[in-house]
Amino acid sequence: MIRKKIEQEFDIIDLTGSDGNAFYLLGKAKSYAKRLGLDESKILNEMMEGDYEHLVETFDKYFGAFVILER
Repeated sequence: MIRKKIEQEFDIIDLTGSDGNAFYLLGKAKSYAKRLGLDESKILNEMMEGDYEHLVETFDKYFGAFVILER
């Protein structure tokens, strides 16, 4: 099937796939923080303060305005 490309206003990350692992999310957080001029070390340290759920919630706190996390 061929379809026209749909321009999305949000990035989408599937947490159930390989993009949902902690290392991928940390890498994306670092990249987004740099692009937005945020303190990446503060964000990454906060993400790593707890378990995986805490990491995901922290990611969403900082980047949820333009990234959709799917489960």
